[in-house]
Amino acid sequence: MPKVVSVGLCIPPYELKQEDTVLFAKELFAQSFKDINRLLTVFANGQIEKRHFAKDLSWFKTDHTFEEKNNEFIKCAVEFGAKAITSCLQDSYYLNEPISYEEIDAIFYISTSGLSTPSIEARIMNKLPFSDHTKRIPIWGLGCAGGAAGLSRAYEYCLAFPNAKVLVLSIELCSLTFQRNDRSKSNLIGTSLFADGVAAVLMAGDHVDLRKVSTLPAHPSIVDVQSTLMPQSEDVMGWDIKNNGLYVIFSKDIPTIVETWLGNQVHPFLQQNDLTISDLTHFVAHPGGKKVLEAYVSSLQLSSHMIEYSLDVLKQYGNMSSTTVLYVLDRFMRGKTKPGEYGIVTALGPGFSSELLLLKWE
Repeated sequence: MPKVVSVGLCIPPYELKQEDTVLFAKELFAQSFKDINRLLTVFANGQIEKRHFAKDLSWFKTDHTFEEKNNEFIKCAVEFGAKAITSCLQDSYYLNEPISYEEIDAIFYISTSGLSTPSIEARIMNKLPFSDHTKRIPIWGLGCAGGAAGLSRAYEYCLAFPNAKVLVLSIELCSLTFQRNDRSKSNLIGTSLFADGVAAVLMAGDHVDLRKVSTLPAHPSIVDVQSTLMPQSEDVMGWDIKNNGLYVIFSKDIPTIVETWLGNQVHPFLQQNDLTISDLTHFVAHPGGKKVLEAYVSSLQLSSHMIEYSLDVLKQYGNMSSTTVLYVLDRFMRGKTKPGEYGIVTALGPGFSSELLLLKWE
């Protein structure tokens, strides 16, 4: 079974405490909502303490065109993506010796927050010494589900090519989509929740001998994957693309959907692998928000400790769209795991859709 070998993160340079973003939002939205103080409680209720951004707070206090914002995305994405890849291939916590760029067979590039053709991984390949024959698989538009989906697609690639080493690169600079003149409640909630983050994951096929390079006593192997689309649910989350850029669509019904829908995906997925929820030791969940994590616990009848890593990533980094679940995966890989333990990766995104991966530490 293809295995996750290492994770590399690039944390954007500008850290903002949640109390700073509350003051920013109050100044911006006060004239649009008479009950602004009540609405601003969403910042505290979400339990996010700080987030990281590609630009400092002053940048968001002036208007920027779609072109300006997207140009900043390309510049920052190349810089941050290269740093995450280098960390992933050289981190001594995971690796006894660096993996060379030339050994990478394919790059799965995941994003939903900026546009680029040629895509970002091609631009990075001109900065780092990858083989000219490295395959490029850019995937755009999966939103918060994209990190888990990228792992799934990389798993399938490694099944087909068991000698392969592949990268999943997720780059989400959500802040650069910010619309100062959108005074909707969706934008207010988005302002309280979303952040920037970048992560790269190295995966290897069955024929790759990890004993020489890996420091870990056990790796999460991917046993099975499942993608599910909820029919006629296009208005749950996504982008409304207008002349000024990307406007967030974020339904207040998402926690309810998790409660009523996700269990019907997870339980049959486990049953087809002769498992139940009680067989899981690890729950690698994309933290879409505090209420979403609580809905995971309620709908799947999980122990609350199983979402501790997800909740801590949410507190420290906010919702970084597709990248967030990879930050959570890094926590699990650096934590205490034992061979034979099972876990599940789960993330939800536009469509409305879910991505599930069954892990076994080996």
